[in-house]
Amino acid sequence: MSTPAPRRAPSPLTAFDALLTDGRSRRVEGWRRGALEFLWFGIKEARACLFAGLFFTAVLLVPRAGVFGVPRYDLLLVAALAIQAWMLASGLETRDELKAICLFHVLGFALEAFKTSNGIRSWSYPDFAYTKIMGVPLFSGFMYAAVGSYITQAWRLLDLHVRHHPPHWMAALVAALIYLNFFTHHALGDGRWYLAAVALGLYARTTITFRPLDRERRMPLLLGFVLIGFFIWLAENVSTFWGLWRYPNQLGAWSAVHVSKWSSWSLLVIMTFTIVANLKHVKARIHVPE
Repeated sequence: MSTPAPRRAPSPLTAFDALLTDGRSRRVEGWRRGALEFLWFGIKEARACLFAGLFFTAVLLVPRAGVFGVPRYDLLLVAALAIQAWMLASGLETRDELKAICLFHVLGFALEAFKTSNGIRSWSYPDFAYTKIMGVPLFSGFMYAAVGSYITQAWRLLDLHVRHHPPHWMAALVAALIYLNFFTHHALGDGRWYLAAVALGLYARTTITFRPLDRERRMPLLLGFVLIGFFIWLAENVSTFWGLWRYPNQLGAWSAVHVSKWSSWSLLVIMTFTIVANLKHVKARIHVPE
């Protein structure tokens, strides 16, 4: 009879994740509970942003001229791959989460290739790189994957559940139309506000329950979409200031990214959330019993 293989001891980081998701009751009330829950929520949010935070740090630290003759965009691709490999090997990310992130990377890169193509030129990547395809550096897909990584990690760490989720086929249809609008609005006109109105009606009753500490809290899902979109818009301003990519009005001198991009990012968050929710729905129900 064979002896079972010994279980690998958890790493300090996976042990930290276990601590974060420990739902044991804390006997704290009043303002101290509010402060503790806010602190714990902030820690979990920071942990959920691990990939995005590390990648964004690489964006800030890698000089535009590159290092030892290796172009910046190529170094950022290596950094993104190394972060993903480390998170998977250390148990901070599951294989299912990695598969979802790869999907976000493909969708994001396809959008980047279209938006930077001749005749569109919504933005451009001005620097040279060996890992450019159709004028788009391969690392760019990881910027979209970072949003997907955050949502999948936050879902697990905050024990997120969805109440009154709309029919999944409707949510998937709206998400697909949102994605297609990024391509078609150049020829057919921008339908983002129509899609935003549809999404508003679709998710009007939808709330999420999450657990910052040991008790469930609730918020409208639409508010989450808008807040995440806002923080991505802030990160986009920093990235363009660092010259990672440029919009046409930033080629001469940098200027803030137009606030209308906030709405675009919020719609992209809806699409990303829908993909994660539908993938989870395939494996298990996500609705909280009434």
